[in-house]
Amino acid sequence: MIRIEHMSKFYQMGEETVTALQDVSLHILPGELTAIVGPSGSGKSTLMNMIGCLDVPDSGQYFLDGKNVSRMDENELADIRNRKVGFIFQQYNLLPRLTALENVELPLLYRGLPAAERREKAQAALARMGLADRMKHRPAELSGGQQQRVSVARALAGEPPLLLADEPTGALDSKTSQALMDILLELNQSHITVVLITHDLDIARQAKVIYRIADGFIGEREVWS
Repeated sequence: MIRIEHMSKFYQMGEETVTALQDVSLHILPGELTAIVGPSGSGKSTLMNMIGCLDVPDSGQYFLDGKNVSRMDENELADIRNRKVGFIFQQYNLLPRLTALENVELPLLYRGLPAAERREKAQAALARMGLADRMKHRPAELSGGQQQRVSVARALAGEPPLLLADEPTGALDSKTSQALMDILLELNQSHITVVLITHDLDIARQAKVIYRIADGFIGEREVWS
């Protein structure tokens, strides 16, 4: 599903050129749960932006579902993000004035789905996350774990083939972190491709495949039984 070939990314910081990614190559098969693990500053956030079509490389190529997205313009990238990728962020990124249901509906509104279809998909996603009785609650009325499950429901509502989780357990305690990992593992069992960005090796080891990244370089593909 994902094939990256010799990808590099550079940023200009004043007069200094910073290398965020250097000659990165990797592949992720459809339906795999893959962890990309590395410390702060290793380049994993930049790589997440590339995989999620939030940015484009300076060199190299990125194929998603057989399409070369490396040189797409912003409108094409936005369409890919909207239809192909579901995002789960560490900070949840829920709008505080909206209910859980309205937060989950929002990406579907941007996609242009009719109101009734948006509502049906959002309700189904929240129910799948065990939040059928919390749909009318606003974020401040939910626990951290419940807010994270709302963010998972929002990512799932559009039925994307790829789920990209950026440090999803970083703000959670160990019990809630494992509960979220159990959800991701269950979603992966339903053939959703999951890419997990993390600094936590214990979390990463629950994935079938691990890539380690440091100083913009990525290691070999590691397959865990």
